[in-house]
Amino acid sequence: MSAFGAYFGLLRVGWVLVREGVVSALPSEGLPPSVSLAKSFVSMFARGGSKNQARSDRLSKAVERLGPSYVKIGQFLATRPDVVGVEFANDLSQLQDRMAFFPVAAAKANIEGSLGRPLDELYASFGDPIAAASIAQVHPAEIDTPEGRKKVAVKVVRPGVRQRFANDLAAMYMVAGLQERFMPSSRRLRPVEVTKTLEQTTKVEMDLRLEAAALSEIAENTEKDPGFRVPKVDWERTGRDVITMEWIDGIKMSDVEALKASGHDLNALADILIQSFLRHTLRDGFFHADMHPGNLFVAPDGMIVAVDMGIVGRLGKKERRFLAEILYGFITRDYLRVAEVHFEAGYVPGHHNMESFAQAIRAIGEPIHGQPAETISMGKLLTLLFEVTELFDMETRPELVMLQKTMVVVEGVSRMLNPRFNMWKASEPVVGDWIRTNLGPKRIVADLRDGLKAAVKLAEAVPEIAAKTEKFHHELLQMSENGLRFDAQTAEAIGKSEAKHNRSARVALWFIALALIYIAWRLS
Repeated sequence: MSAFGAYFGLLRVGWVLVREGVVSALPSEGLPPSVSLAKSFVSMFARGGSKNQARSDRLSKAVERLGPSYVKIGQFLATRPDVVGVEFANDLSQLQDRMAFFPVAAAKANIEGSLGRPLDELYASFGDPIAAASIAQVHPAEIDTPEGRKKVAVKVVRPGVRQRFANDLAAMYMVAGLQERFMPSSRRLRPVEVTKTLEQTTKVEMDLRLEAAALSEIAENTEKDPGFRVPKVDWERTGRDVITMEWIDGIKMSDVEALKASGHDLNALADILIQSFLRHTLRDGFFHADMHPGNLFVAPDGMIVAVDMGIVGRLGKKERRFLAEILYGFITRDYLRVAEVHFEAGYVPGHHNMESFAQAIRAIGEPIHGQPAETISMGKLLTLLFEVTELFDMETRPELVMLQKTMVVVEGVSRMLNPRFNMWKASEPVVGDWIRTNLGPKRIVADLRDGLKAAVKLAEAVPEIAAKTEKFHHELLQMSENGLRFDAQTAEAIGKSEAKHNRSARVALWFIALALIYIAWRLS
């Protein structure tokens, strides 16, 4: 996409935000006078009806007007309160990913193009869409199996969504680049890196083979877990633009009254949900990062079934240990250890004072110990922790922020099921077991094992490293004796570049000269 196209895209976004009253709803406190004046001016162009709406409603309307790719961008930014602020993240989290259906004929064409087979060979029946989101829509269908006809869910990518997203992303890159250049305070948040993360996660989400792989991986991880599973994937009918999976007959977790009426134990469901999430996070390092109530079903047998694995998160061993030690440090009120963990992980720059950081951690932890356990939110604790770390130049860790945001959502669903939900009591079996296994004597054995593996790999690579070192040394000797030389192609490329640069400079000088002549003529 050209720079002109990106600028035009930004102007369109700005105009929609102005028209829907989003700009006028922004807080004015702390803004420079010139910015406040500009805000007051553009607010005059807001629609009359928008002024009576809440800011979150205005933002939702604006994003929906901008189209499917901006809905996805908004949902991603809702997971990054460190970038957009807590208030806007909360506003964006209310975005409803419900879009208009696209034609069934287009869905069928997408399926046949992706799988290379006629639809009639793939499905015994194929129904009208029942749900449509920014990236894909879902159809009910049936397939013939040796056991008889079986109902399945077919998710199909929205036609043209990849190109639209690429165009809109170009504008985001431009904003991120300008932000890093002209707002030094924002560099800690790495806006360009955040945009790259958005690009990568959405590309993954638009390739339904990768969602199928995520479902398959988490199915293997949770095979023996109590009370939790994911739909089975039909790999024969899955490709880049389509995924076919088991149809789930269950009640959405958002429908609390229906769950009660069906006789499900809501308190037990709340415990199972948070324990499952913590197992995925600490044990597997791989978690469903979009566990809102609409993506969670309760099957007739009481099993929680999670769907829509387009957004997932991963944590390495270092991040998992970091999380567990933080939680354990807060539980035991060992704030110095919590501070040490941040410094050991390299998340807080070493020039800061560890004791001062521990003091800031204490300001978060002490109020918690005076509260009843059921009122303490683990997600809220992590939110406060990330706010404090900003004072100590802690760089943004996208994987930890995604974890924190998902934990807030999962904890919220558990409290929706059980208003007196005790997060710490429910999580203790999982967190306690992980800490005993990974932070006790077994940790030393595991570290020794990992160190031995690394040493073996290094030993295997020694001959290759030695050969490369010798080659590099030989090339350095040649350069010192003969000087730095370019081949003919490199010299020609440099010449062309220099000539092009000179032509551009001459054109610019002529343009400036003509502009000065015109200005002088107008003033005369």
